[in-house]
Amino acid sequence: MIALGTLAAGCASSPERESPVRVPPNAGVYKIGNPYQIGDTWYYPREQPDYDETGIASWYGPTFYGHPTADGEIFDADALTAAHRTLPLPVNVRVTNLDNGKSLVLRVNDRGPFAKSRIIDVSERAAKLLGFYGAGTAKVRVTYLARADLPTGGPQPFGVDTPPAVASAIPAVPTPDVASAPLAALPGAAVEAQAPISVLPEPPAADALMPSGDAAGLPTGQVSEVPVPAITHLYVQAGAFSSYQNAQRLAARIGSGMKISAIQRNGQTLYRVRLGPFDATNDADSALQTVTSQGGNDAHIVVDQ
Repeated sequence: MIALGTLAAGCASSPERESPVRVPPNAGVYKIGNPYQIGDTWYYPREQPDYDETGIASWYGPTFYGHPTADGEIFDADALTAAHRTLPLPVNVRVTNLDNGKSLVLRVNDRGPFAKSRIIDVSERAAKLLGFYGAGTAKVRVTYLARADLPTGGPQPFGVDTPPAVASAIPAVPTPDVASAPLAALPGAAVEAQAPISVLPEPPAADALMPSGDAAGLPTGQVSEVPVPAITHLYVQAGAFSSYQNAQRLAARIGSGMKISAIQRNGQTLYRVRLGPFDATNDADSALQTVTSQGGNDAHIVVDQ
């Protein structure tokens, strides 16, 4: 069974284990995967080298010990891995906890989470390093880095299935030193159509989030600390359109207090249909269920200022 899940909240009572951080043996191949459906929502795995999203992370573990992941690797709760619904497998991503600024590179090798309100599931060890193991969930930013380790030792051209790679030893988690670096602007931070809100600075260079020893974007267990906004909120976003009229139509169809806000992205104005802000995850979860039940099948939770 593919390791997918929403068991984070129920898994948060296991004792801390002092074990080395590692990546699992790469017993699988590079794959994109076919479209699949969860409830009323279809998901379309695809190449996403510009992937940069915010949302809520959870963690998964005990039920999946020793089971194969979606790309054929064996799930290891102490490995630096994660599950994502649409990214190719395996790829490396940077996950930043927007509640505490802790940031870590993880290997996405599985499909999930099944809960629509979650953007990514991480392993137990990753949740501990990111500082939300006890809470079960956290507001996070997930940024694509590169395809994961492959036989030639580096990124490969997109769209080519890759034979198994040889597992490599990964050093234990460094305890005395924690690197720090600036955080790029939150994707989606913008000016509301009716009321301005603060905007984070322009993103730094692509490698600015990489602490020393982590420049290749590999899951080494190095935790970096980045400055994050003092206050962030949760929003349920039903869609984003280049046409204001299309945004109006969706907002009117869903109702429930949906608002339209504008964002400038790549020189283009996008109109986002949103509900919020919410400060509590449970409130955002309930709002997402309401929006989905009223026809917003593409709705999802995002983090913004």
